[in-house]
Amino acid sequence: MAHISVDNVGVRFRKHAHRSGALKEAVLRRLRPPSWLKEQPANSFWGLKGVSFSLSEGDRLGIIGRNGAGKSTLLKVISRIYRPTEGRVGVEGRIVPLIEIGAGFNPELSGRENAFLNGAILGMPRKVIAERMESIIEFSELKEFIDMPVKYYSTGMHLRLAFTLATEIPPDILILDELYAGGDASFIAKANERLERFVAGSRILIIVAHNLEYIRRFANRAMILKQGEVAGVGAPQAMIESYLSDSQQGPTP
Repeated sequence: MAHISVDNVGVRFRKHAHRSGALKEAVLRRLRPPSWLKEQPANSFWGLKGVSFSLSEGDRLGIIGRNGAGKSTLLKVISRIYRPTEGRVGVEGRIVPLIEIGAGFNPELSGRENAFLNGAILGMPRKVIAERMESIIEFSELKEFIDMPVKYYSTGMHLRLAFTLATEIPPDILILDELYAGGDASFIAKANERLERFVAGSRILIIVAHNLEYIRRFANRAMILKQGEVAGVGAPQAMIESYLSDSQQGPTP
């Protein structure tokens, strides 16, 4: 049974910290918390603070907020890319995070080799990837380039392979940061159709979208994040209206 519990989660960042990339950052933060977290430096800030909620099968949560509100940080905490500074996150079920798709690609390896590497990161057994390789190649439209190092791929080719891998096996929990928007028009149409089936097949969905129509379309609950804290949870339309009303008023002086 798929389930997510977020209990009083906070994430503190250091201002002007050197960013080493999502994959390396995830490994380092999982191995040991940065030494500066033991202190109370003036140049740190809370990206999330006191966030709590739970999701069970059938829940489709839309997260709304301005840039910098903590939306992507929350998705990365649930996906185990970031380790919370305080609080606890519990997850039951296989997660597919469509956040920074292709972030784990090795540019020196071929598309085929990266399919195995990225598939393993997504929790797909090597045997399953091998069985689905032809399907992956066909959908990504990379037959002539699959054995070429991905450092020679265009941005569109890179995104097509990453998207295809991430959506090859339906997940228990789908975490979606915006919708796919790479490649030519024909591939985008094909990708959106596949993504809709993927969303429908997931047991739990968490979606962040600046286009509020996607929140109305896919979510049955919505949460407003404001400066890293939960500012409201409820029916999608009510939360959208509250968010838009607050946005029109502008920031508090």
